[in-house]
Amino acid sequence: MASSIANLLFLELLTSDDAQRARPIEAEPKMNIGCDSMKRLVMSWRGFRVETLLFLWSGDLRLPRQTHRLRVSNVAAPAADKAAAAEKLTRAKASQRPVYPFSAIVGQDEMKLCLLLNVIDPKIGGVMIMGDRGTGKSTTVRSLVDLLPEIRVVAGDSFNSDPSDPETMGSDVRERLSRGEDLPVITTKITMVDLPLGATEDRVCGTIDIEKALTDGVKAFEPGLLAKANRGILYVDEVNLLDDHLVDVLLDSAASGWNTVEREGISISHPARFILIGSGNPEEGELRPQLLDRFGMHAQVGTVRDAELRVKIVEERARFDRDPQGFRESYDAEQEKLQSQIAAARESLSAVEIDHELRVKISKVCAELNVDGLRGDIVTNRAAKALAALKGRERVSAEDIATVIPNCLRHRLRKDPLESIDSGLLVTEKFYEVFS
Repeated sequence: MASSIANLLFLELLTSDDAQRARPIEAEPKMNIGCDSMKRLVMSWRGFRVETLLFLWSGDLRLPRQTHRLRVSNVAAPAADKAAAAEKLTRAKASQRPVYPFSAIVGQDEMKLCLLLNVIDPKIGGVMIMGDRGTGKSTTVRSLVDLLPEIRVVAGDSFNSDPSDPETMGSDVRERLSRGEDLPVITTKITMVDLPLGATEDRVCGTIDIEKALTDGVKAFEPGLLAKANRGILYVDEVNLLDDHLVDVLLDSAASGWNTVEREGISISHPARFILIGSGNPEEGELRPQLLDRFGMHAQVGTVRDAELRVKIVEERARFDRDPQGFRESYDAEQEKLQSQIAAARESLSAVEIDHELRVKISKVCAELNVDGLRGDIVTNRAAKALAALKGRERVSAEDIATVIPNCLRHRLRKDPLESIDSGLLVTEKFYEVFS
């Protein structure tokens, strides 16, 4: 008879879940035989591009196994596959638990202001929220997700590297940049990462595959939560109950902006610059002073005492529980307005100025309150400028400083067991004494 097609080798392929780790695979020929012609077939299989070489020959099909070669690579999928993936992502987002709108939260203005100022200027250094149980601390923090702005990141990078800032780049991206490669850039929302109390150190810091490092000579690093939180927000609920060894990890990363993982003589470092947000109930335990000082601002949250406000909160929550999507849509206009304010404030922040006289008075307040270090001075200046930007002004006023200085210094005062006055009131009294 004329010609026939050789049997194709069946090779167990990678699944689409392993697309990020896929490498070209080649099957070696078992025997070389003469063939009349050869064809190359290219097909798509589970999002992969599959190349198959078919060898055509004349004669008996009972010849020994034919020469073959199969290659699989994780190149871009066809448009139909991309559309299906996009549809799947949309369905996944729709199935997620609805988030309570930030604009719908009644009261708790101090906490909300501290969160907004940190979004406008991440260099403020985060916020610690302490207060009674059931006062909406976690709800408010998680509702911030809808308001987070978009940032430019290198596509496919595990560390959310900024293509224009080497300080926030992972080592792989820096090497590619030094070789003159064009980095693919995408725009994505700032991420909020939850750090659970039961997390292990490997889950937080990341892990190194020692076996692969020894056998293949490559540093196989599995990024942790700190890598995911780079250029984003790291939220720790009940932070005062966090294990001491994890507190030490957070202290080190928050201080240096880098996370270093070292196992069996193999060391890997990556950027870990994040806004640290913590919440807790003081009745369940105090926070270590070293960690408390790492938070730029401190918000005190109390139970709402006004009966009318309490009724409004109960009614709004009932509406949300009945129809989460409809409730969120009713606040769309307010959410968009607040998003626009935040975006405008971030754009104009660099143009905001603060007079030298006001800077001197801020430092005088810190000195007379015996605040250790200079973090209090720096954070107060930054927070006042962020507030002025949020209000649409280009110059900081004394009123801006009066609003933010209690939150910037309250947690930095030395504890006096015989002192019954709230530390926030002490800061306010000293402010008016100096600024008057």
